[in-house]
Amino acid sequence: MTRKVKLGNTFLGGGEPVLVQSMLNVPASDIEGSVKQAVELEKAGCQVIRFAIPDNDALSLVEPIKNAVSVPLVADIHFDYKLALGAAERGIDKIRINPGNIGAEDRVKAVADICKQKQIPIRIGVNSGSLEKEILAKYGSPTPEAMVESALYHASLLEKFDFEDIVISIKSSNVNTMIQAYELAHEKCDYPLHLGVTEAGTERMGIIKSAVGIGSLLTHGIGDTIRVSLTDNPLKEVYAAFDILKAIGLKNDTPYLISCPTCGRTKIDLVGLANQVEERLRDVKKPIKVAVMGCIVNGPGEAREADIGIAGGDGCGLIFKKGEILRKVDEGKLLDELMKEIDKL
Repeated sequence: MTRKVKLGNTFLGGGEPVLVQSMLNVPASDIEGSVKQAVELEKAGCQVIRFAIPDNDALSLVEPIKNAVSVPLVADIHFDYKLALGAAERGIDKIRINPGNIGAEDRVKAVADICKQKQIPIRIGVNSGSLEKEILAKYGSPTPEAMVESALYHASLLEKFDFEDIVISIKSSNVNTMIQAYELAHEKCDYPLHLGVTEAGTERMGIIKSAVGIGSLLTHGIGDTIRVSLTDNPLKEVYAAFDILKAIGLKNDTPYLISCPTCGRTKIDLVGLANQVEERLRDVKKPIKVAVMGCIVNGPGEAREADIGIAGGDGCGLIFKKGEILRKVDEGKLLDELMKEIDKL
């Protein structure tokens, strides 16, 4: 088990529930837009919000976002240690910076000292494009071993100043490399791990790569916080992350939808219906299993474990509960009748 670090009003690692992260993608100069997107992410369930601090002006983002949301905030900083100090002074909850990239030891000490004083953890973020020249020369390419060595080197710079509230990420756009790197890091240190496939791509392939990489590690007990990286709206990252957690049984406090792939027996628009059910369930906060099945013949039996479900017929359908048929309903009323039953649960 990894060590536990305090992160704002919550904890990361040490057996705590896996936290879902995302990152703002509006320009850092747009404070109003950044606040608006942060509020949307929190409403979608995002548990940690990160945003870039590319320059001194961007430090003005911290306070308005902190006033608008209650989830922990992470400042994403590269190279300039003064930006880390400024973010810490303004009340940021976590800093993402690589100690080896900010210069002399006195700068590393300054960041470590203020973060220790204010109980701000530091995430060390290594990816296949950020390796030190010496490490890259040693291994010849960004191998899992090379990335882990880089991450532990950065951690050692903080450890030198008695700072150990460290979180590590070792991301790659190659799923196999990412998995192997995190497995190796899990063996070599007990710092909490932030999982992600970097530059995963657009929505479809990005979700697939993230589900394979993040999901396989989580099923083996590796990972304390996750970020699904998509070239898309960050809200989709949050939805995808929670879907990964639900798929492997790590999130059981919201509806879990099962639906059949349809076949020649299907006589209603099951694809459209299943999509509508999924959308309506997004705001439901009940730990229930909901089934959308294509035919009356097999539906209730195949989905017997569902708490509530519908099975299509010819212009109509059945509402069933735990495999027992409740009533027959016209196709046009199936969705509303299903939601009425869900409200009763």
